[in-house]
Amino acid sequence: MDLAVTGSTGSIGRQALDVAGRAGIRIVALAAGSDSKLLEEQCRRFRPEYAALADEGAARDLRVRTADLPVKVMGGGEAVCHASAYKKNMISLVSAAGIAGLKPTLAAIGNVRRLALANKESMVSAGGIVMDRLKNSETEMIPVDSELSAVFLCLEGVPEKLVKRVTLTASGGPFYGKSLDEMKGVTLSDALRHPTWRMGRKITVDSATLLNKGYEIIEAMRYFGLPLEKLSVSVHREGVIHAVVEFLHKAPYAYMSPPDMRLPIQCALTYPEPPPGDAINQIGIARLPEFIETPPDYEAFPCLSLAMGAAKAGGLAGTVLAAAGETAVGLFLSEKIGFTDIAELIESALDEAEKKPGGFREPGSLDEIFETDAETRAFVNKIAVKNSLSRRG
Repeated sequence: MDLAVTGSTGSIGRQALDVAGRAGIRIVALAAGSDSKLLEEQCRRFRPEYAALADEGAARDLRVRTADLPVKVMGGGEAVCHASAYKKNMISLVSAAGIAGLKPTLAAIGNVRRLALANKESMVSAGGIVMDRLKNSETEMIPVDSELSAVFLCLEGVPEKLVKRVTLTASGGPFYGKSLDEMKGVTLSDALRHPTWRMGRKITVDSATLLNKGYEIIEAMRYFGLPLEKLSVSVHREGVIHAVVEFLHKAPYAYMSPPDMRLPIQCALTYPEPPPGDAINQIGIARLPEFIETPPDYEAFPCLSLAMGAAKAGGLAGTVLAAAGETAVGLFLSEKIGFTDIAELIESALDEAEKKPGGFREPGSLDEIFETDAETRAFVNKIAVKNSLSRRG
């Protein structure tokens, strides 16, 4: 089995390489953003045929670093897309963060056997285009996400009409039980202290705001063809139950596993076969976890409400949500705005976009999605600067 990993130097990419190494899966291509030092280490360990960095200067550095290796090194966005579609009969795992993962995702569709998708923004921003291209290709797609992977396994062979409800669980993040006012003074360090999962910085903040769970609702609508009214969110602090699926013709299924992202990665790489070699195995649950269906506090976590509204609106609302979310979280990670400013900026962006002619229409092309993405980012940065100057004044 051959595998290409786009976003190999990120949290999911590094775990995917760990799973692949344990399972004896051959790495044929690696791609990342700008970390030439770590990509060199990965090239030396896994000996891929091809490696790419989006940053062309970093790619030149990598070419020098790996001159003694039989690996072709290329730089730029097209080179990264080539990595994700490197061989026809392979699995392409796309874990590049943010909108940067959309083009590699689309490049893989129709050019690989399986797409293992760990990039949420591709489905939130352009899920309609992604799913349309999948329908007209021989590529299959499996989500790399703890909750969506759980739903995928629970829904095997079950038509949508027999599904009564799907509940995605959320740990509640580090601020569970706090009010919106109590969160106004939290720090970046506080937001990155997730009680259950160890993830990259952006997704950890998205989990702290519950925006991540809103993204997953939109993803589930796209992946499984489920209407919003069949989807809900429940807080489960232990992080052991990842989804509960209720059916019209049989008892509900609850999918349980330890909070370890290597498990959904393993599923996406080896399904439906059992994992070969010394791969990651399900760790036995010592006791049945308690599952009390606790609805999230939408007032304290407005990002989830905004995401649900975008899911209901459809069309370009998802594009605006993802672009505003990525930009606002980036500003918070650089400590230019406060934690509760994230939701305020996203709400402003959604309100502004809805006022435009056509509002949240269905995008007619990929260019329209990228144009909306760019406009939203510019708007969020402008408002953030304006608000900052206003506070100083």
